[in-house]
Amino acid sequence: MVNEISIGMAKSGRRAWALDDVALVPSRRTRSPRDVSLDWQIDAYTFSMPVIGAPMDSVMSPATAIALGRLGGLGVLNLEGLWTRYENPEPVLEEIAHLQAKEVSPENTRRLQEIYSEPVKAELIKARLAEIREAGVVVSGSLTPQRTQEFYQTVVDAGVDMFVIRGTTVSAEHVAQQGEPLNLKEFIYELDVPVIVGGAAGYTPALHLMRTGAAGVLVGFGGGSATTTRRALGIRIPMATAISDIAAARRDYLDESGGRYVHVIADGGLGSSGDIVKALAMGADAVMLGATLARAEEAPGRGWHWGLEAVHPDFPRGHRTQVGTVAPLEEVLVGPGHHTDGSSNLMGGLRHAMASCGYVDLKSFQRVDVTVTPAAGSF
Repeated sequence: MVNEISIGMAKSGRRAWALDDVALVPSRRTRSPRDVSLDWQIDAYTFSMPVIGAPMDSVMSPATAIALGRLGGLGVLNLEGLWTRYENPEPVLEEIAHLQAKEVSPENTRRLQEIYSEPVKAELIKARLAEIREAGVVVSGSLTPQRTQEFYQTVVDAGVDMFVIRGTTVSAEHVAQQGEPLNLKEFIYELDVPVIVGGAAGYTPALHLMRTGAAGVLVGFGGGSATTTRRALGIRIPMATAISDIAAARRDYLDESGGRYVHVIADGGLGSSGDIVKALAMGADAVMLGATLARAEEAPGRGWHWGLEAVHPDFPRGHRTQVGTVAPLEEVLVGPGHHTDGSSNLMGGLRHAMASCGYVDLKSFQRVDVTVTPAAGSF
C-alpha cells in the first residue's frame, strides 16, 4: 500500500523513511552471537562479512583494499582517483589533509579541482590492480559511467574480478543528444566479470538496472556525509524506504527472470553499526561503507573524507569533511571495540543484533520485524 501525502492542491508525494526512523523488534527467540554467520556470497565470490569499501580516495588505497580483503570484506579502488593519476599520491593526500579546516571553502574546492585535473593513466590502473591481485584478495575497481567506456578494457585486461560502475545516479536508459551513451546491458553482456551498478533509489530504475544483467545494485547516491546532493540538486530518498523499494524490485525480478538473484547493496549514510543493522534488516544483502571506514587509522584520508562529487570540474557538490580517526581498520570492523557509539566493531554490533532478534544468517535476517519510530525533527 502506497500512502501519498498532499503537499498542496497540485502536488502530492509518498512519505519516505530514513534509517533513523525505523528500529528492529526482537522476536521470542534469541541466539548466541557465536552462532551467527555473516558470510555473504555474490557470484562466485564468498566473503566473511557483508562489507564493501567505497571507491573513494579518502577510504580505499591499494593497501587498505588489501587489508579489507584479508579481513573478509571487499575493497573497491577508485580507478579515477589519486592512485591512478599520480605515481606517488602520498604527498597529494598529505596536502589535502592540511587544507583549511572548514568544510565550506571555495579555496579548498578550487585546489581539489586542480589536483584532480591530472589525467588518469591507464598504466597506473594496471599497476594498482596488479598490486591488489598479488596480495591474493578479490580485485575490484570502480569507474563512473562517464569514464567506463574509456577505461573498462584496461580494467578487464588487468585482471579485475569484480567491476563497479558508481555514480550519483546511474540508469539503464541514459539519453544524450551528443555523444554515444553507455549501453549498460550490452556492456555487461560483453564482460566476463560480475558488475555492480548504482546508485539507484527507486523500484523502477532498480528493476531496469537488474534487467541489464548487473550482479548487484547500489542503493542510494553514495558519498554520505561528503556529498551535498540534497542541497545542490534537490535530490534525496531516505534510505529505509529506498532499500525496501529496491528489495521489492529484487523479489519481482527473481520471479520475472526465473530465479536470477541480484544483490541489493546499501550505499551511503551508514555511519554506525546500528545503521548497518537496519540497512540489512530493510532488505539489503550488503553495505558499501565510506565515512565509517575513513575513520580507520590506515585510511588514506588521514581523518578527512571526500568523494569525486567534491572535485567535479563544473558543478562540485560535496564537502571535504572531517570524520576523525577512531581505531585501526581491524578494530573498526571486527573489534574488540572500545567505543560505545557504534563506530568500532561494526560486525560485532551486527552479530549481536542478529542474535538478539533470533537470526543466524543474513538472508533470514531480512525477515526481522521493524517498527516506525520517527526521529525527532524528521518530519
